[in-house]
Amino acid sequence: MIAVTKTYPASDVLALAGLGVTDMGENRDQEAAGKAAEVTAAGVRPRWHFIGQLQRNKARSVVRYADVVHSVDSVRLARALATATADRREPLDALVQVSIDGDAARGGALPGSADPAAGLEPVAEAVADAPGLRLVGLMAVAPLGWEPERAFARLAEVADAFRAVHPGATALSAGMSGDFEIAIRYGATHVRVGSALLGMRPTLR
Repeated sequence: MIAVTKTYPASDVLALAGLGVTDMGENRDQEAAGKAAEVTAAGVRPRWHFIGQLQRNKARSVVRYADVVHSVDSVRLARALATATADRREPLDALVQVSIDGDAARGGALPGSADPAAGLEPVAEAVADAPGLRLVGLMAVAPLGWEPERAFARLAEVADAFRAVHPGATALSAGMSGDFEIAIRYGATHVRVGSALLGMRPTLR
């Protein structure tokens, strides 16, 4: 379980860590970087997951605190992260974000596409070939208007085919507070839970 702590203060991260939660998720670098530093200064080192869409110009900042990036969705982003990890002692775990409905505008590499920039396999190969990255699996968000059963059944099909090519990439990040039980039924190994733990968030500005 990844506790999604976006918009909540470092004190909530520390409280969750005190309860035994080891994995925290953030989706905005400008918030996460400072929060991670504050938590580290308090003597706590959770495993940080960056789960939001990531701009290439934020890669260098994100790799300073993140242990895992869930949202690699283009070859250019994979290369930016690879460059940014040059000074890391440990590889950065990376999941390729999949577009379940094929709408790349919402983020996600395209399964079955030969697009050399954003097809699922070209992106996966760019991650797998980068010495500073470790390809660990796939991530997806259920598309707007799709029932969770339909979305995660489709994701399971994509994940099965993906593992046939990348047998070590077994992680599957899917499901949030409202649908994580369905995601688990379809093979999710990581669920991103925020409001079920911390309540409804303030509106992001």
